[in-house]
Amino acid sequence: MAVLDLPRHIFIENGALNRLDELVAAKGGTKVFVVMDSFLASSPVNLHEKVSSILLKSGFTSSFFSNYSGEPTTKNVEEAVKQLQDFQGDCVIGIGGGSAIDLAKAVAVFGKNKTIEWNEIPHCLQLKRLPLIAVPTTAGTGSEATKVMVITDPETNVKMNPSHPNLIPDAAVLDPELTLSLPPNFTVYTGLDALTHAIEGYVSNRASMMTDLFALEAIHQIGSALPKVYEDGKDNESRKEMILASCYAGIAFSNASTNLAHAAGRPLGAQFHIPHGLSVALLLPFVMRFGLESCKERYAEIAVALGEDPSLSIDELAKNSIKIIENFNDTFGIWKDAHKYIQPQKLIESTHVLIADALSGNGIATNRKIPSEHDIEVIYYMLAEKLAATSPELNEQTVNVVK
Repeated sequence: MAVLDLPRHIFIENGALNRLDELVAAKGGTKVFVVMDSFLASSPVNLHEKVSSILLKSGFTSSFFSNYSGEPTTKNVEEAVKQLQDFQGDCVIGIGGGSAIDLAKAVAVFGKNKTIEWNEIPHCLQLKRLPLIAVPTTAGTGSEATKVMVITDPETNVKMNPSHPNLIPDAAVLDPELTLSLPPNFTVYTGLDALTHAIEGYVSNRASMMTDLFALEAIHQIGSALPKVYEDGKDNESRKEMILASCYAGIAFSNASTNLAHAAGRPLGAQFHIPHGLSVALLLPFVMRFGLESCKERYAEIAVALGEDPSLSIDELAKNSIKIIENFNDTFGIWKDAHKYIQPQKLIESTHVLIADALSGNGIATNRKIPSEHDIEVIYYMLAEKLAATSPELNEQTVNVVK
């Protein structure tokens, strides 16, 4: 059986943000609570002023919450819900990257359910929430189309990622103009996150004929557009391709699940405070190598979607899919950027904690090849070895890979 859950409305056009008031009206909202990344709600961007004006033209009042940084925590959720209740908001909009949209999802849920527990969310037969609209300003997380939210518990330092179909926003507003100012490093972090979503959704053991369509199209568009927007951030047409591909990838993985790169990337990001897209990009080549033999044909199809010659053998194509990802990491400076966050020896010393967290999260059971503790340990050690080999300061250091 194949099931596909996705937003009821998806809008994509330059200036789509200007339709927010129409969407709020369609959902019956009048007092709009907006969760927005802090840099968007401050000078020189001041996007909150534009959003407030768009809503006000239809007579809607608004309240903005931007009092968070990085990935959202349960404390941020509590603070935002209190502000929502004081304002008596009846509709929620998330504007920004995945953090803003995930936080908006949590606010929409807890604003309607005062006593629900985090671990109860996936098990609710009917999860009630406030009307929810998502406006991504990056092309990567796909959160505007997913039934998952990622919220960190600061007491345990664990990233919770409860899933429920009702976490999917009512509407996704894709405005390429909002991504034009994204700097090159975060363009590639978010872009490679989207590519990882699509690849993992395609090789997941829960993939279906419907998710395959979205996954392969996302892989194809990202492979073509990401190098272009990395070189020229003002390339509007490529930005449009990226934001749509990110949404496609979100639909694919939301319905088919991510796999080991995300399962192992979440604790890596939490432990070393690495941007999420960077953490999964670092692990993706090693995870692909681990799972290659389990679905070689699918990896071959990924290579073709990324532009490889389809006349090559399945073996050649499958191996080349990994080479293409490694080349992306080289070209986009992924290994270099990782050195700002991780020391190889610290990574090795943290593996026991990382492995436990990786095995406890989503994405393990959906791998075509189920990893053991030892398998995940090897992947982290291979990453440590790669970082040591690509660091000018550590080029003489030898990292002993797990045998």
